[in-house]
Parts: sequence; structure tokens; C-alpha cells
Amino acid sequence: MLRLRRVAITGGLSSGKSSVCRFFNELGARVVSADQIVHFLLNPDTELGRKIIELLGNEIVVMGVFDRKKIADAVFQSPEKLKKLEALLHPAVHAKIIEEANNAENDPQATLFVAEIPLLFESGNHYKDFVTIAVVADENECLKRYVDKTQNSPEEFRRRMRQQMNPLEKARNADYVIENRGSLPDLHKQVEGIFKILTSNP
Repeated sequence: MLRLRRVAITGGLSSGKSSVCRFFNELGARVVSADQIVHFLLNPDTELGRKIIELLGNEIVVMGVFDRKKIADAVFQSPEKLKKLEALLHPAVHAKIIEEANNAENDPQATLFVAEIPLLFESGNHYKDFVTIAVVADENECLKRYVDKTQNSPEEFRRRMRQQMNPLEKARNADYVIENRGSLPDLHKQVEGIFKILTSNP
């Protein structure tokens, strides 16, 4: 039997997922990020990397490393290539997250295992043993935060959002919903409430 509850955090672009994960971490949770795992996995010299090059072409490799912008440009213009890339990445990310979750079992200080997985529901039924939390926020606020953070255009935000499940649909599929109204104290209070539920119930 697992000692730690396993939790997956999802939500739309710039909805506040990372802030939620940070608060869980401050409460003692072991936290990992699917995006960081993808960075780790995107290596042209691995078997996975070679499959990605075969799918998208040699031009996505610049000076021996993957150019993430070139990858994004290639797949967001081709839904078929995006699906094929996700079919390569999702199982690899899942395997790494499970490995990290198993490692967390040996950390006596950890209170929960939390994974930030933006494409949680889009990736299929990989995380059926995880408690799921969707973070939702006003779309205009998300757009503003995204543009300020990435310096990308509003159209880029909308294009990426069209490739994801609607945030409200994510909320309907989740076990818990956190509403990010823009106030960090309010966000922390909601996280703390869910944390107490998850660590007090077997």
C-alpha cells in the first residue's frame, strides 16, 4: 500500500498551476512538473529523441539540442503531427512521473506527491490512481499573464488553448477545483483546505 496520496494538478495556460504547486510544496508535498520532465526527455541522442527527429525533421535540432520553438511551430501547424508527438511524449512523461512518485515514498518528510500535468486529461487514462485538481481562472487574466510572461502574442495563447481541453471541461473531470481569482492569499487558503482533506483521509 502506498504511503503518499498522489495528486495531479491541471488547468489551462497561465491559470495558476505553478503557484498551486508551490503552495503544496511549502506544505511538505514532493512536487514535479511534466513540463520540466519534457525538457529532460527532449534529448536528440536518446531513442525518444531520434523518433521525434524522424517525425518532425532535422531542422528542429540546432547546435546539437532541440529547438523547442521550432518543435512548437511544427506541431501547432499540424494537428496530425501534434497527436503523433504527444503519443511519443505522454507515455515517457507518465513513466518518469511514476518513477518520481515511487521515489517519494522513501522520503519521510513528504506529505503528498504532486505532479503538475497541464495535459492531464488529454493524455488518456494514465493517471487513474491520482487525485485530480483543476485550476481555473478568468480567461482574460490568463491571457494577460501568458503574454507578460512569455512575450508571445495573444493569438499564440488562443492557438495553444485550442489544442487543449476547455478549462471548464477539465474542471468537470477533476476531483477538486481551485478557482484562481488573482489573490495569492485566497489561492493559498484553497490549497491548504484541499491539503488538509488529502492528508487526513486514508
